Amino acid sequence: MLYFAELTSPQVAGLLTAPRRPVLLLPVGAIEPHGPHAPLATDPMISIGVCERVAERLADHPSIRALILPPLPYGVTRYASAFPGAVHVSEETLYAIVTDVCGSLVKQGFVDIIVVNNHFEPEHVATLRRATAAAGVGYLDLVRRANAARLTPEFQSGSCHAGQYETSLVLASRPDLVDRETMASLPSFEVDMLPRCPLGTRISSRWGWNRRTAARPLRPRPRKASRPMPCLPTWSSN
Repeated sequence: MLYFAELTSPQVAGLLTAPRRPVLLLPVGAIEPHGPHAPLATDPMISIGVCERVAERLADHPSIRALILPPLPYGVTRYASAFPGAVHVSEETLYAIVTDVCGSLVKQGFVDIIVVNNHFEPEHVATLRRATAAAGVGYLDLVRRANAARLTPEFQSGSCHAGQYETSLVLASRPDLVDRETMASLPSFEVDMLPRCPLGTRISSRWGWNRRTAARPLRPRPRKASRPMPCLPTWSSN
């Protein structure tokens, strides 16, 4: 069993006295547009996929048992708010829910918690860094240089929103949710997100994003779809 919330209360109590140390993984993302081809839930879906692969990889580990907490799908997402489907929560709300959830678990004795995030809006990342530090839990911080260096060149360039990196990870887990016909028709539009997104800026059609992504679109090649995923769980499972 991989999911914490599928356990009964006595089973959860048993985790604290079992020979294998429980490690809880909290998937985090944001509901926001990912081009005209990928689902709004791209970010939390990637986080869930990473957590599932970590838990599966550790399924037979002699001293660690990884369990996945119910995902937190809402985040700070101002930049995409000009497009339908973006669901934004404030930094204060995100900070409160992360610290409250983690704090509740820590008080029960679950001290090994890792927040796994795949939404990289700067204010969102900064809030998660503060919240996890305050709660005393771990944070898989993929935008740190040493971690980003292990991912794709597109990710490292900052031009990866709804591009090959994110789309390939959705294709690896839920290919039915990607509009491949639309994806194949998208023009290339590469832009480094961070310099174009000062605090409070919103992405708009002025950027040419009404039919584009922040990267070269992925052509529907299934073998490439799963390529980035295997390297992502290594931070949490090592």
